[in-house]
This record gives sequence, structure tokens and C-alpha cells, in this order.
Amino acid sequence: MPSTTAIQSRPSLSALTAQEREVLYALGCGLGDAEIADVLSLPEPVVAGQLGRILEKLGLRDRIAAIVHAFDCGLVVPGRGPRRQAVGEVVWITARSGGGPASEPRLRISVLGPLRAWLDGRPVDPGPLRQQAVLAALALSPGRSVSRQELLDGIWGMESPCANVVPVYVCRLRKSLRLRERPDSVIRTDRHGYGLVRGVVEVDVASVEEYVAAAGAAEQAGDLPEAVRLCAQALELFRGEPLAGLPGPWAELEQLRLAERRVTLAQRKADWQLRLGRDADAIAELSALALAEPLNEPVAALLMHALQRCDRRGEALAVFDRTARRLAADLGVAPGEPLLRARWAVLRGNDADAGHGRAGAA
Repeated sequence: MPSTTAIQSRPSLSALTAQEREVLYALGCGLGDAEIADVLSLPEPVVAGQLGRILEKLGLRDRIAAIVHAFDCGLVVPGRGPRRQAVGEVVWITARSGGGPASEPRLRISVLGPLRAWLDGRPVDPGPLRQQAVLAALALSPGRSVSRQELLDGIWGMESPCANVVPVYVCRLRKSLRLRERPDSVIRTDRHGYGLVRGVVEVDVASVEEYVAAAGAAEQAGDLPEAVRLCAQALELFRGEPLAGLPGPWAELEQLRLAERRVTLAQRKADWQLRLGRDADAIAELSALALAEPLNEPVAALLMHALQRCDRRGEALAVFDRTARRLAADLGVAPGEPLLRARWAVLRGNDADAGHGRAGAA
């Protein structure tokens, strides 16, 4: 057993990203790489890479040392974990959880990708797509009730389903989402409609906003490295297209809103990286973002600014040309002010002007 002094000298779990802590937790519970990949829905090579970074960040020599460390720091509690609670458990370690797994039974809902739900740490089948859309609508309406008519309009649109279809779906969800230690349902009903009970349901979108708030506080305190770390953890909660596959006009609008939120956070993180002088990291992430969002002018402008800082003016101008062509071909419009200002700054060699394309507050 390592000495107390040795344990205290190692970096704390705060050095790890949210996903790395989940990997370490699963490793500490005795899962192999393939099982961890299945539990966290990650490719097995990604899991191996995460484990390597965990060992490096924590200064540990091998996997056995990592397992011991997971117990020493309290991340894993003896007698609890995926092998006892069934493979497929996912523990979210959010900004408010203090770095350890939640101990109370909770319903966890993820909408930042295909909808997924976990009850007491076990995955739950949320049912057919429209039933999933009902659950997603409640999850994304915290603190208020959603009426039956809102759900009908938002999920079925111009269709005319049976009037009782919403109560039927709610009834099914109540049965499948009942917590062991809670006799009543996690879905409440009042005269205004339906809503999720506060205090027992955790939604990944709320976790993102907690990270964002903490990142903003870190920026205000002058701790940009911590702001970057927290923003990265918020971005890791996105698992693909939000609400992927869910039907109806409400899901379409939420997909656009959440996708835009992701882009805004990525821009903010890149801006902080540039202010820290981490130009290479910012360029790599902005380049990937620009490929995913080829019509986003602020993203292109920020990438041009980052490239200019590294004296890569030719590449910066190539970004402008590529974006201008896509705007003309797809939208039939010319580049707007942010992109034109960024191009002018590159041509003049004026780094300060190029920075006007930076992201606003997250």
C-alpha cells in the first residue's frame, strides 16, 4: 500500500477530464478495456488512449497502480461498481458532485446525442421514438410543466394522433422509470401538464451549464487553465447530434439550439487557449470545428486569427477562400463582416484586428 505522503503528492482527480474519471472508475471496478468500451459507448482504442493519459497525468506506473489509486482517492468504494450492479452502469461525475460517484439512486437522462437513460446506474429502454421525444421534452423543460397540447404539437406536428396517446406514453414512462427507493413516479402531474420531479433527475444539459458557469467563474478569477479544463469537460458530454432521430418540430428546434451551444462553447474554449498561448491546440480544434461547420463565419474568422498568430498567413487566407466558396454555393451570399475583417487583418498583418472574430461569452 502506498504511503499517505506518496498519495498526497500525486495530482488529484481534478487533473482528469470527466471521461477519464469515468474510465478510471470503471477500471477500479475491475472492468477490462472491452467492457469499459461497452459501458461508456467508446471505441476500444479510445479507452486504451484514455488509460495511457490517466497514468501519465496521475504519475502512475501501470494499471494496477491506477486501480489502487481509484480506491485510495475514494473514487471507487469497495463492494460497489459495475460488476455488482451489472455491466452498463454509467456514473456521471459532474461539476457539483465533488469528483465522486453519486450515492443516491437517481434517474439520469442524456439528450446530447441519441436519447439514453439510466435508472439506479443501469441503462433503461426509453421506448419507441415518440415516447422518447416525450421524455426528452420533459427533461429539457426543467422547473415547469409541459401541457398535453404542447407535447402533441411539438412531437406530432400537423398529424392528428389519438387524444390519449400522451397519457399512455407518460404511463409507460412512469412504470419503466420508477426508482427502487421512491414509491411515487419521477414524472409528476399537475393542472398545467407533466414535469420531472426535482432532485431525483439529472440531465446532461444541466451538467453542461454547471461546467460552463464554473468555467466563467474561473475566467473571472484569472484562472484560464481551469476555465479551459472545465469547458473541455462540458464539451465531452456531447455524444453526437443532440436528440438524434427524434421526430417532430420541437426536436428539430432543440437540435439546432443545442448544436449552436456546442459550437459556442468550442469557440470560447479556443479563445481561452489562444489567450494562454496554446495556439497549436486551438488551431487543431478550430480546424475540426470549421470542417464540421463550413458555413460558420465566426469559427472561420477565429481560425484565421489563430493561424496568423503562428505566421501561417497562406493557410489563413485559404480558410477565407474555402468559406467564401461554400457561402456562395450553399447560401448564395457573400462573406459577412467578421470574415472580411479577418481577411483584411491577415493581409495587413494586424493580429489585433483579426481577434475581432473571437467568440463572445459562453
